This record gives sequence, C-alpha cells and structure tokens, in this order.
Amino acid sequence: MARFDDKRRQFLQFAAFSAAAAAWPGVMLAQAAKMSNAPSGTFKPDVEIELTAREATVSLKRGATTKVFKYHGKLLKGSPATLSELPGYLGPTLNLVRGQKVRIIFYNQLPEPTVAHWHGMHVPQKMDGHPMYAINRGERYVYEFEVKNPAGTNWYHAHTHEMTATQVYQGLAGLITISDEQEQKLELPGGAYDLPLVIQDRRFTADNQLRYLQHGMQERIRGFLGDTILINGQIDRTIPVKTRAYRLRVLNGSNSRIYKLGWEDGTPLTAIGTDGALLAKPETFPYIMLAPAERVELWVDFSGRELGSDLVLYSLDYHGVMPHMGGGMRGGRSGEGRRGGGMGMMGGGLAQGSKFPLVKFHIAEKTSESPQLPTTLASFKRLLDRDVANPDKPIRIGLSMMHMSPELNHRSFELLAAAESEKIPVNTIQKIRIFQEDHGMRGGGRRGMEDTADMSGRGGRRGGGMGMMMSMAHPIHLHGQQFQILSRLIKEQHGSGYETVKDGFVNNGWKDTVLVMPGEEVTIIKPFQEYTGLFLYHCHNLEHEDMGMMRNFLVE
Repeated sequence: MARFDDKRRQFLQFAAFSAAAAAWPGVMLAQAAKMSNAPSGTFKPDVEIELTAREATVSLKRGATTKVFKYHGKLLKGSPATLSELPGYLGPTLNLVRGQKVRIIFYNQLPEPTVAHWHGMHVPQKMDGHPMYAINRGERYVYEFEVKNPAGTNWYHAHTHEMTATQVYQGLAGLITISDEQEQKLELPGGAYDLPLVIQDRRFTADNQLRYLQHGMQERIRGFLGDTILINGQIDRTIPVKTRAYRLRVLNGSNSRIYKLGWEDGTPLTAIGTDGALLAKPETFPYIMLAPAERVELWVDFSGRELGSDLVLYSLDYHGVMPHMGGGMRGGRSGEGRRGGGMGMMGGGLAQGSKFPLVKFHIAEKTSESPQLPTTLASFKRLLDRDVANPDKPIRIGLSMMHMSPELNHRSFELLAAAESEKIPVNTIQKIRIFQEDHGMRGGGRRGMEDTADMSGRGGRRGGGMGMMMSMAHPIHLHGQQFQILSRLIKEQHGSGYETVKDGFVNNGWKDTVLVMPGEEVTIIKPFQEYTGLFLYHCHNLEHEDMGMMRNFLVE
C-alpha cells in the first residue's frame, strides 16, 4: 500500500497553508490549532476517551492471522457503557448521549499520516476530521465537541487525503450510537436486542492478507469490490436470536459496494431510522438500497419463527448503477460486468448488483416477551422551500466522470480551496441540487458547468453517447449538519435499471449521504448552522474520493 513521504507532504502542506492564508486567514489559525495539540482548559468533558490507531493482527480466516489497521479505545472518564467492542478488526463502538461533552485524545501509531472523521456528527471544523488536520506517526490530536445530534447511528473512520480508501479498507472504522430522552421513552429494543450490523466486502490473499486494488485505473473508476462479505469484522456470520423484536443498526462500511437489502423469504423490511436519526414513524419497504456510508435502523421481529430455523438477509439483484463500458456491458443487467470483462467486476469477486447472502439469523431460543413497534418515533420538522435562503437558485453539485476523472462541478479536490459558488453564509438553510452531468457536452472542460449551465443544473444537450456510457451511481456525502431529501427526479433512464432500485430509497428523515443514480437529479435541503470554516462534500465511493471527487464548502 502507498505510503506518504512525510517530509515532502509537510513541505507541500505548509506551502498550501501559506498560499491560502491571504484568502482565508482562518487557515493559519487552523494550523495553529493542530500544532498546539492540547486539551482545552475551558472544556469540561463528561466523557474522555483515548483512541489510538495502530497496526494489529486479527484472526479472520482459518490459518495465518491478518494484518490490519485498528482503532483501540480506552475510557478515561464516563460510564463504562461508553465503549463497547466488536469482534474482528473494527474499532470500539462509541455509545454517546445527546448533550454530553466529549473529549477524544487521538494518537497515531501508524507508519503513515491519518485523521479521524466523525461521520454524521454536527461538530466544528477543527473537530470534523478534515484532511488538513492529518497527524504523523507519534503525534496526537485532541477532539472536543458537544453531542448535538439526536438519537441515531453514526460512525467514524479515517479521512486522510488520498489515503481514505486504503485506511478504511485496512480497518480504520467504528460505530457511534447516540441516545436521547425522546428515544429512551420509546423503549425500543436495547442491550442484547440492539444489534449492530456493519457490512463490508474484502479480498484476501492465499496467506489471509487483505488484497486491495489490482487492476489499475478502470478498477478505481468502478470502485473496489471484494469477494468476501464480513459482518462486524467477521466472515460467515451467524447471529443467534430469540423469538422477539430486535433493533438492527445497519451500516454499509464498504468502499464502493451498494447493497439491496432483502429477506430471503420476501418479508418486508421495517425502517425506524436512517443515517443519523430516527424516522417520524416506521416505514415499510420491499427492499432497502444502502450505498457506502448510509445507515438504516430496522425493526426486525422474529416472533412466530420456528425454533432452530434460519432467516437470511441478502443483497438482492439489481442493475443500472455501473458505467456501460464495452459491448458486454451495454445491457447493464444484474451482475454488471460479468459479461465482457467490463467495469462491474474485475479480478474475480461478487459483481455489483448480483445476489448473495449477507448474514444468517438463527432462531435459538423461544420467548414470549417482546416490545411492540411504536406507531410514532421522533419529532420531525419537514424543511420546505419557504425555509431556505435560496429557493430559486439552488447550489449545484454536478457529478462527472469524463476522461476517467471523477469530479464535482468539473473540479477536483483542493485541500484548502472553495470556489465562489461553494461559499455559504452561516446560519442559513440552503437548497442543493445534485445531478449527473452530460459528459458529452463540453469535451471534459473543468469549468464548463459553472460558466455555461443554467441554474436548474440541466444545462447542456441531451443525447447520451459518452455521457450515458460513463454515468454511474454516486453516494454523495456532505459534512456538517444532516440534510433532508426534497425530491428525486429521473431525467433520463439508462435502460430499465432504475426500476430495480427505486422502491428501496428511504427518502424521509435526516440524511448525510444520498445515492444519486445515473440520469437522476436529487434535491436536498441542508442547514449550515452555528459553525464556520471548511466542510467537505464528496463521493463516498472511497476510490472516487481519493481520486479527487471531493470539494469544500466554506461556511462564513
């Protein structure tokens, strides 16, 4: 795996900070905050955690142990329930309560720079894990923030510039659960009946070591796909359950794989929460689409199931999410890429969109005690046009893949830069339109959209061609406060793939990541409240992120 040359990196980072200081003086203050690297005397934490990223070996398969990167946690202050461990290579789960003040003293013992991002959390810029704050081996960084999120499921992971994909793949990820008074009154399943389900795909060498990208640029464009499914850091997971209701917190922790969750017997799925909060009321789906970084909380009732029986959660067939590269790919059917050696699957493995089992639940014990599904869950205010500062001039995020270069608004990532259109007034609520660019219209020019597209985000000619061939689904994640989905619009369907996924989108509730399909336009409403500074937005296909499909919003 790639390693940074630390001296070169430090020189380039210093040069970048110096160049940006004139445009945004806060850059130098941010660098000073990184260098001071000390707990604040005025911050009085309710919870204090020591978190260390270091190399480790774990037993994942029979035979040789596997080398990984791993977060290790130590509770210095707070309830013993604050930290809980998962088997395998994932970091400790942080169990937090809304209103708590949290201090995390983060140590890097890896042979390369790293930084931790608290995905889904509403925290200040210098606590968010922006790549500018990456620390070298032997250094530490102190995170201090108040938990302002409602009850829900978030996560944390590495967010190092050009190394996010490799570091998350090697194990740098963990769950965050948040509780609050409103949730506690619902008496949802808790303790042993509140189950995490972190889904990841990996590949292994013959001696049980993690194997990453092997096939160059085309595999990076598609994103990494493994041939082995891990649940909570374990292979071939079977979970024993009782005949009662459970709360499942499901996270797609994969680099690029999109899952279509469904039970083997066709039982509908009942969602009670999405990315970072409970829903207003339970919602039922025939299946649920879960893109990288998305979460969904499920109410699963095993009552009435026969003792000794099994129920398997699958990723079901779907298609239409991958680029159509070459004759064998043009149909875009399930198992995309299996025919013609195209973009859907390379080097063996499970094709994107194929059907395969994820986890088995074994009915191991009968019980007559089980909570009832609440009819209402969390208070929820729907944001509308009347709430936003820009109802007729939405911010545009154009997704493009021209010339094998994943970009946003025809721009690649710049560590400290924000275009004029990316500057957001603090304490405003903004409408944002995320859409797939027509790749055939401007010959790959980076500034074409900003200069010539109309404000609807629909500028440019239709006509498919290279645009249709290169379009693929992108999970778009926005840092800072979570957002609401206002609408989904299919402008042009690439085959019939959309029909295989459209009934599985959880469009209500609070989100921080949204899957944008080929030919689709998604409009969201996002608050930018309280905190100023640089906040990232990017594709959470981690290979795309590392290739530059990431930008900054400057909230000021």
